Amino acid sequence: MNKGEFIDRLSDSANLTKKEARQLLDSVLDLVSDSLQHGEEVKLVGFGKFGVRARRASSRINPQTKKPIQVAAKVVPLFKPGKELKSLVEKNLKVTAKGGVARK
Repeated sequence: MNKGEFIDRLSDSANLTKKEARQLLDSVLDLVSDSLQHGEEVKLVGFGKFGVRARRASSRINPQTKKPIQVAAKVVPLFKPGKELKSLVEKNLKVTAKGGVARK
């Protein structure tokens, strides 16, 4: 589902106009982004937790040149799903023989 499809579903389920749904989604995303920029976690009980994590500097191999390269340390955003969200996904989806995902 892309952002436009998400807005369509949000407007239907919350009885909002598409403009109101877009503004609501943009506000939520801005709030999460702003919190993460300041190093704050956003915990939505039952859904999950947005946060940041520091990655150490490391040495990697460039797949094209096969030469080692240095990757700088950086801070990256992360999402950790909550128990209820994990349970819903496990209940409704299964792993296929080829390692993909399918509905049960």
